[in-house]
Amino acid sequence: MDNNTAKSFYDKWHNNKNLAFQNTLKEGSDIQKWILTRNGWNSLLGLQSFLNNKKNILDAGCGNGRVTALLAMNASKGTFITGIDLTAADVAKENLTGMPNVFFHTKDLMDNNSDIGKFDFIYCQEVLHHTNNPFLSFSNLAKNNLADNGTIAIYVYKKKAPIREYTDDFIRNKIAGMSYEEAMEHCNQITEFSKNISKQKEEFYCPEIELLGISAGNYTPQRFIYHFFMKCFWNGELDFNQNSAINYDWYHPQNCTRHSIDEIKGWFKTNNLEVTRSYEDFYGITMHGVKK
Repeated sequence: MDNNTAKSFYDKWHNNKNLAFQNTLKEGSDIQKWILTRNGWNSLLGLQSFLNNKKNILDAGCGNGRVTALLAMNASKGTFITGIDLTAADVAKENLTGMPNVFFHTKDLMDNNSDIGKFDFIYCQEVLHHTNNPFLSFSNLAKNNLADNGTIAIYVYKKKAPIREYTDDFIRNKIAGMSYEEAMEHCNQITEFSKNISKQKEEFYCPEIELLGISAGNYTPQRFIYHFFMKCFWNGELDFNQNSAINYDWYHPQNCTRHSIDEIKGWFKTNNLEVTRSYEDFYGITMHGVKK
């Protein structure tokens, strides 16, 4: 992780220690449903069933520990949960104080972290695309930390429509050198726009515009802009500052690679992993694989 990206996430998590934490744990929330759906669990019962025989679980890139807590609360009794993060392991440890069998370490996914052991399940989502070398980081986990017959589940950003890619990179380059406070001022403007346009609930139909990567479908104005023109996040379950922090999370880190589904399948094949789930939405690619 380069210095800019490391500072981006240090500032994000240390200024927003509880960001989306309760929403991740709240049954039926948009954030929890997004995590469960993209991974094929669909409900907390589905997650519990998946974790039933997993005795050692790794949350690789745990941030403030929100998903670590979700995994710990739905794993079998006696399961050991480990969270690692380069910039926020201390925040996660503070947030999960008192939760049994949960441990945190400051680690870089670019390193060989075999010292923390092998795991039946590795969850590494919304992380790899922020490292200096996403494939190397993934391979380190697969080779050094995934137990035989264990499952690794990743989520990485996908390549988006060309205007969305241009706008995202334009803003990212503009705020790269700004302090957290200055960058957040600009993200607040984006968030205010997102909040206001989200009030427009009526859908309209857009035909396919192949040259711009726009898929045919019915969209609200906010979703249409979000999918194809710029990241303008708004979730009414979160307060204004939390929404701004999520927009900051997208725009400030300079390490922010985007990938294709064929590329990610290649990562799994190279590491001798059998793909057990492949899911693609407007924003990213979720893939699970088992180490045979």
